Formats: sequence, C-alpha cells, structure tokens
Amino acid sequence: MAANYYDTLGVSKSATAEEIKKAYRKLALEWHPDRHPNDKEAAEKKFKEINEAYQVLSNPQKKQMFDAGADPNARGGGNPFAGGNPFGGNGSYSYTYSTADGQNPFGDFGDPFDIFSQFFGGGNPFGGRQAAKPRYSLTIDFMEAMKGVSRNVEIDGKKRTIKIPAGVNNGNTIDFRDFRVTVNVKPHEMFERDGDDILVNVKIPFSMAILGGEIKVPTIEKEIKIKIRNGTQAGTMMRLHGEGAPRISGRGRGDEYIKINIETPSRLTREQKQIVEEMKREGL
Repeated sequence: MAANYYDTLGVSKSATAEEIKKAYRKLALEWHPDRHPNDKEAAEKKFKEINEAYQVLSNPQKKQMFDAGADPNARGGGNPFAGGNPFGGNGSYSYTYSTADGQNPFGDFGDPFDIFSQFFGGGNPFGGRQAAKPRYSLTIDFMEAMKGVSRNVEIDGKKRTIKIPAGVNNGNTIDFRDFRVTVNVKPHEMFERDGDDILVNVKIPFSMAILGGEIKVPTIEKEIKIKIRNGTQAGTMMRLHGEGAPRISGRGRGDEYIKINIETPSRLTREQKQIVEEMKREGL
C-alpha cells in the first residue's frame, strides 16, 4: 500500500471527488510514459502509483478503508464479489475485473464458459487462498478502451493475443489463471469518463445562449445535433441517453452529459457595445 495516496495525487484528505478527479487527470497526462521516452521506466512507475492512488480515492469504500488505516487492496476491500458467488447465482459466466464484469479478454484461450469449467470445474474461482500471480500492465488509448482492441504481447516467453473488451476502464485488472493484467487508459483531450458515463464540455457563443440555436456535439460514435434553448445558463447540463461508454457486460451503454459553457466576447464593435448597454439599462 502506498505511504499516502493523498500525497501521490497532491490533494488534501478533505478533497472532493471532483478535486481528486482533476488532480488525477493532470498527473496522468504529465507522467504518461509516452511523454518521457528518455526515462520511461521511472515514468511507468510514477504512472502506476498515480493510477493506484486514484483507484482507491475514487472508490468510497476503499477510501474509507484507507482513511481508517486498513489496506484498501486487501481481499474483499471494495470487491463487490467478496465472500460470495461472483456470478450472482444465475449460472452465467463472465470474467471479473477490479471494478466491473467483463468478457473474455484472452482470445487465444477460447470461450469463457469453457475456461472456467476447465480451470475451476465450474465453481467459484475466488474461493480459498491463491498464489500470487505475476502482474503486467498494458496501456491503451481512450478510444481503444471505448471500442475494444487486440494486442499481441509476450508473457512468460509465450506470444499471446490479448483482447481488451469495449468499455474497459482505467485501472481495471484482468485476472487470469497464471497472470494478471492491469489496463491503463490514456486520458482523452475532450471526453472525461465517470463510470459508464461520459462528460463533454461544450462552448457556445454568447448570442446563442440568449437567443437559442443548434449545435453539433461529439459522442463516442458520431456527432449529434442538439438544440440550445434561449436563455441557456452557463453550467447547464444536457443528457444524451445511451451515448456513454459501453458496459463490459455487453448490456447497453452509459449516458453522455454535456456541460454548456458560454463564450464571452473579449472585443466588441461600437454597435455591439451599444446593444449591450441597452440591455444593461433594461436590467438584462
């Protein structure tokens, strides 16, 4: 366990969830290994520390354990399957991640139904103590996480094809029979992820905020036209149902939330200033 996850992210113990998220995004961009080609090993170490800190502090249950002095990464710490059947008693099989259910990420091992039957006899693979597994990390782009991607890697001297399912989130851990892979997802310049939801900040001109209009906004799959109502205020949130991140379980998608910011003009013509002065006199 890190000495202090708050120090790692540079935030105080009283930091809000939004402050923790902003600190993480800033540090993740700063310390991404691709930005440090001359000292990639040190950057990878720092990047992992930042991800680990965020995975704990962004999880209310794990954060509570950490604040109490307990190990948030201990067995059962924040694990929704701890002490019970990870398959929910419905008889269906799925791979398990640190924060969500997933599909078979290892294409060369076949169907997950056969895998669990072969390796665990169809029973609970998490029962009892297990030997420590080698840990590996894999870094992918944000859009690769959204759409899924296959990577050829070498593990224990063997070439394997790892299939990352669409919807995998930063810090998700794929737990397999003889090794474990942690997925690091690069932050996106436009999209911000919160669970299965996506947040996008959009700027509209001052005139549109007053008069209304129509704009195109980006989503994971395409651009969508939305209407801006007249009198829209800065900070207005709009929801696009089903346009968020795909759920690893394959059951639908999250939502996209659009935050409206208003661009205030820095320079006005004489006529424009007169119009604004008139609005001011009218109390607008």
